[in-house]
Amino acid sequence: MAFSRVALLVCTVSYFVIAYAGNFYQDFDITWGDGRAKILNNGELLTLSLDKASGSGFQSKNEYLFGKIDMQLKLVPGNSAGTVTAYYLSSKGATWDEIDFEFLGNLSGDPYILHTNVFGQGKGNREQQFYLWFDPTADFHTYSILWNPQRIVFSVDGTPIREFKNMESKGVPFPKNQAMRIYSSLWNADDWATRGGLVKTDWTQAPFTASYRNFNANACTMSSGTSSCASNSASSGNAWLSEELDSTSQERLKWVQKNYMIYNYCTDTKRFPQGLPPECSTA
Repeated sequence: MAFSRVALLVCTVSYFVIAYAGNFYQDFDITWGDGRAKILNNGELLTLSLDKASGSGFQSKNEYLFGKIDMQLKLVPGNSAGTVTAYYLSSKGATWDEIDFEFLGNLSGDPYILHTNVFGQGKGNREQQFYLWFDPTADFHTYSILWNPQRIVFSVDGTPIREFKNMESKGVPFPKNQAMRIYSSLWNADDWATRGGLVKTDWTQAPFTASYRNFNANACTMSSGTSSCASNSASSGNAWLSEELDSTSQERLKWVQKNYMIYNYCTDTKRFPQGLPPECSTA
């Protein structure tokens, strides 16, 4: 009964996800791909494509330090095995911070794997992986990152799938001092992406295409080391700076993790024989 109740809630909430019409000309630069990335429909649509010669990618013009960021994606359809569509925030340098969505392609009819990770000061190894409860190639869906000083929340169509809390008190680095850009790319990773590299990219299916629309960043932008947000401001416009999961969202998060999580580093005792990472005790 609880399962069906939360499932209904997930479906209901997804209908109320607000779509914001960002302009890709204003917000992003195409950074590589030699013409394989295209901005279309007067800046309302961006497509990335991959063929045997190259993939493609783009990055945000702005750098952000905390924000609530939404993007709608429609992933590569059909036999997407070997391909990876990455959508993430990252800073630069040897001790970079990073917040990752990666979509690992698969054979036709098999589900995509949504791979998430968080890097703090150059250290990652915090992977959680999920199946989705819909076909992400049939239509656009909203993938969101809430990033504030207390937590990082990954959400799909308004449903939280992962929360990474600030555990600096336990010695766990948390992304909070380095501004990050948004990046996305479509590339060939058939040495590892599908069944550990056993399934290779079928280039007869190329070009592979992923599509993006309705970008929105309710965020603090950084320019010359100065944030656009007032210090400690959590006014109505910046309520996300102190946002946390309410009881309904926590219930939905548990539902996703119970029914759709397929890998969690916090339960992988073989990988961490000396003991699980400290944040896992309260994850």
